[in-house]
Order: sequence, then structure tokens, then C-alpha cells
Amino acid sequence: MRILFIGDVVGSPGRDMIKTYLPKLKLKYKPNAVIVNGENAAHGKGITEKIYHQLIQAGADVLTMGNHTWDKREIFDFIDDAPQIVRPANFPEGTPGKGITYIKTNGSKELAVINLQGRTFLPAIDCPFRKADELIEEASKRTPFIFIDFHAEATSEKQAIGWYTDGRVSAVVGTHTHVQTADNRILPKGTAYITDVGMTGPYDGILGVDRETIIKRFKTSLPVRFEIAEGRTTLSGVVIDIDEQSKKAVKIDRILINDDHMFFE
Repeated sequence: MRILFIGDVVGSPGRDMIKTYLPKLKLKYKPNAVIVNGENAAHGKGITEKIYHQLIQAGADVLTMGNHTWDKREIFDFIDDAPQIVRPANFPEGTPGKGITYIKTNGSKELAVINLQGRTFLPAIDCPFRKADELIEEASKRTPFIFIDFHAEATSEKQAIGWYTDGRVSAVVGTHTHVQTADNRILPKGTAYITDVGMTGPYDGILGVDRETIIKRFKTSLPVRFEIAEGRTTLSGVVIDIDEQSKKAVKIDRILINDDHMFFE
């Protein structure tokens, strides 16, 4: 089984990169499942129903979310009718939406997709470790192929989830910090891992935001209005191979497309 995951789509620049390159990536890598983090897809914060449908039509099978899930209030009107969105599962009981979904891959195998959110330097919601235990137990009754998008700030918390679930899930990929890390690896018990996949959107901003705005904030310590950066764009992702006999991941490669890392078909 091959999974293509694309990291945090930021605003219209990120959506344009998905529209341009996702078909090319699918043609090149021939993934069995495509997962995209869409929590920043609507001008950097949240997602709308229109954008949800755009990303699915562009080729995503599932959209994962994160701490900006609720930033566009219209999500409360459609998330329960959006089967291909998973929001962090460790929001409190009764939160709209769901934190796990199952998809039939084009290889006829079923893949469980789980979204979790960290608590270090982020709002204190329910424990992601305990929720991981609960959902892994649930998913394992249906399929041995389990994917986790762990949306978290702290590198240590991301690594902890990776080691904690090693051998129990197929892959743990980190999102949220928008900078692709170079630590992609297969953990000893067969789980593919990377601390952060990176973002898809503006290349010349700071984490996707206009860089002069961010520099001003650091220089003055005054509040500023964040605006999506203009100019060149980037796409960040990973492709993961899972052996269908052993059920273990065997390969995780980073994908980075921008003016300094050209895409070759």
C-alpha cells in the first residue's frame, strides 16, 4: 500500500499548488490513498465547505485538520455531513465531526485515518495518548493499516507519539509547524515517522504569512494582522510504502516542490 500525504495547505497559494501538482504526484507515485491536511486552507485559518469540495475534487481522499478546525464558523453547519474530513479526535466528547474515518484504497484494502492534536503549547484538550490507544484498538478490529496525522507544536510530543504507537500503526506524520523536518524514518517496530511534513503554500513568507508582518511583530511586540504571503509557492509532502504481508512500513520519502527543489515527472 502506498500513501501520499500533503502537509498543511495554506490559503489560495496552497490550494493552487494542490490543483497544479496533486494530479502530477498521483501520476508519478500512483498512491493507493491521498491524505491532505486542510486546516489552514481558507486564508490560513480553517476551512469552508466550498474549499472542502475543491480539495476532494482535486484528488484528496481524506482531509485532516488541527487547532484551526473551528476558525470558520460555517464548519459547524457542514462537518457532520462531510465524511472525508477528520478533525482532532481528542476534542471533548460531543464535539461535532469525527476523529477517525475508514477509506477503501484503490488496492481494495481499508485504511483507517486518525487525526490527533498535541497539548504542549496548544489548547489543553483531552489526552492524545489515551485517545490514540482507544482508536487504535477500534481500528485494529477492522484493518491493520492505520495512519495518524498528529497536529502538534512540540517536537518532543510528536516523537513521543511516534514511539508510543510504533508497531501498532502504519505511520505517524506530524503537522502544524509548517517547516519540513529531515528525520523521516522507519521506527524499529515498523511505523513510518516524520516530525513535520511541512506546509503547502507561500514559499517566501514566514510559515505562510507575509514576512514583513511577522518581522514587525518580533521587533515591536505589538499585535499585527496576519496576511497570507504573496509570490512564489511550495508543496510539502511524504510518500509512504507499507508492505501488505508484514503490515509494516518499509519506506517514507519526503516530497518538496518549489523553485529550489524542482519537480520532475
